[in-house]
Amino acid sequence: MEGGLIRPQGQDAFCRRVIFPCRQQDRIVNLYGRSIGGAFPHRLLPRSKGNLFAWESVRQFRNVILVEGLFDLAVLWQAGFRNTTCAIGTHLTPTQLAQLCENPDRCVYIAFDQDENQAGQRAADSLLQVLDKAGLMIRLVGLPAGHDPNSYFVAGASAQDFAHLLEEAPSL
Repeated sequence: MEGGLIRPQGQDAFCRRVIFPCRQQDRIVNLYGRSIGGAFPHRLLPRSKGNLFAWESVRQFRNVILVEGLFDLAVLWQAGFRNTTCAIGTHLTPTQLAQLCENPDRCVYIAFDQDENQAGQRAADSLLQVLDKAGLMIRLVGLPAGHDPNSYFVAGASAQDFAHLLEEAPSL
């Protein structure tokens, strides 16, 4: 129970979830679980979420697409956007911010969820200010209302549709 893998009722905390390892300096530091059933959709153990997801594969790109969730990342990688990384949520840790800022010529495309409650949009605006102060070029990707990258593709969008959103993203 101390590690958070077994809930107080004795149940596995990651039951009926797809599990992704979260890494930092080549070590697994946490696990992220995404529900495949009716349970609360996200589960992260109460510890550091580690680096930006798949950062070692993405860091060489000058243009980086930043998304909230791992399903968003997976659908974009599947569509050929291998320059995509994920913060596992909207709030970046100091380590994750430093990763984005390690190349001062980098352009970060923020493709956060277009939530009805405006949570993704507020988080993107806040992150935009932080990255702007760091001197990075930032572009906000205008997904349709109510969509995240995953739901956009599930609704029938193509790689060309998403590429068009990237091209149209205003530079801030």
